[in-house]
Amino acid sequence: MANTINATSGIGIVSTADNTNELILQTNGTNAISIDSSQNVSFAQTLNLGVAGTTVELTLAAALETVTIAATAATGTVNYDVATQSILYFTSNASANWTLNIRGSSSVTLNSLMSNGQSITITHLVTQGSTAYYNSAVTVDGTSVTPKWSGGSAPTSGNVNSVDAYTYTLVKTGSGSFTVFASQTKYA
Repeated sequence: MANTINATSGIGIVSTADNTNELILQTNGTNAISIDSSQNVSFAQTLNLGVAGTTVELTLAAALETVTIAATAATGTVNYDVATQSILYFTSNASANWTLNIRGSSSVTLNSLMSNGQSITITHLVTQGSTAYYNSAVTVDGTSVTPKWSGGSAPTSGNVNSVDAYTYTLVKTGSGSFTVFASQTKYA
């Protein structure tokens, strides 16, 4: 049985379900925020912190990002799924130049995940051996884009015996339209 407390105005409900130990905050009869027994917070809609004319401060004690570590060599087309990772780390030596296809997931486009004016930053770490290869093309949801590279020029090679970090910031400027800012950094 759930314990329910109705707000005096009748527009809010706070309830805890005995069998799930979950706290649910509702507005107008619709779940808005849930807190589970591990204190994980989830929002039914996008969390908007900005209010016109106000300053909102958000303090994080620690932010964790998901890293996919793959004993894979960069080659061919590399699909980067932003829905499941912030960093993709290939630990085997690259074996050829590659195209990076940035997408939401295998079944969801990045275009459908982002709104106009939103940005996302991702990193692709590529291990290099005695022959260094590089990211020769970038696509978003399978459509070619020309990144704006740090320093003004796209890389024409990788870095021998290192890990090359490729960082991409994508800004959605319209439906299916992205501006991509990119950089390559050598770690050895």
